[in-house]
Amino acid sequence: MNTPPDNRMKAMLFEHPGAIPISVWLLPAAWMAHREALHEIAMRHPDLFGPPRDAATVNFDAVGGTYAMGEHTDAWGCVWKNIAQGFDAQVVNHPLPERAMVNAFTPPPPGDGIPHGFLFLRLTYLRGYEEAMIDFAEEPSELQRLIDIVSDYNISELARMERLDPIQYFGDDLGAQTALPISPVAWRKYLKPCYKKLYDLCHHKGSYVFMHTDGHILPIIGDLIDCGVNVINPQVRANGLAGLAAECKGKVCVSLDLDRQLFPFCTPAEIDTHVREVVEALGSPQGGLWLHAEIGPDVPLENVEAICGALERYQYYFSEG
Repeated sequence: MNTPPDNRMKAMLFEHPGAIPISVWLLPAAWMAHREALHEIAMRHPDLFGPPRDAATVNFDAVGGTYAMGEHTDAWGCVWKNIAQGFDAQVVNHPLPERAMVNAFTPPPPGDGIPHGFLFLRLTYLRGYEEAMIDFAEEPSELQRLIDIVSDYNISELARMERLDPIQYFGDDLGAQTALPISPVAWRKYLKPCYKKLYDLCHHKGSYVFMHTDGHILPIIGDLIDCGVNVINPQVRANGLAGLAAECKGKVCVSLDLDRQLFPFCTPAEIDTHVREVVEALGSPQGGLWLHAEIGPDVPLENVEAICGALERYQYYFSEG
């Protein structure tokens, strides 16, 4: 992401940025699939990818962490498995498959940080998704105990960080494709206090809060704002443009995840229309909008070019003339 930091800050604070901040992330699998052809596109768009560099210096097969094939166990005892190099892994072995096991569970030693999936998803990683959903439905005492363990660990990790970014990143996918996986009432009862406590500490330490969250989250966007989120990073497909405008515009800066489920199947002209419609619906001369595109290996190269071109073109929608 090569938008100047002060421009991101101005957009977040509704202080008339010079342009809409833009970014693109190319999945490792996309680099592996398209290689030099993708590099050529990237080098034509310095606003997104920085100064040109020789393709000979790029390792198109570079991949690490959960994007590498195989299994690994994280600090919490969750076993991740990756069966497709360049894509992300999934948790396949959960350390707390039985509810009673929660009572003897202890968190890892300090030092694991606050990775993506630090609270709600962590509960599903530890218990298994189905068991976690049953816990939220039945509300046993073990549910609150496990939430407290995870939340307290996050607070302690943030407290021990000597220096935060000016805009600190947090990521936790709270939605499914068309709804929250738990009721808004349950979310507010069990999870909202944890996010608020963590984000209050972040603000106390002098940083703003960026929160990435996939899935349908319209019913709790207002709650996330209450918790102290300064920049929210939702998916347009899962929430709808009109819904996001109603919940967010003028209230919180949106770093919008453009429609990655559209990119593999549409035309370049449809991409241009999509980006323009987003800018018109969520943007303003005052700010309040960042634009982000995630691109996988199934996106045709002509569409990659169209995404980059549209982002670079519409970033100046409110600052020209």
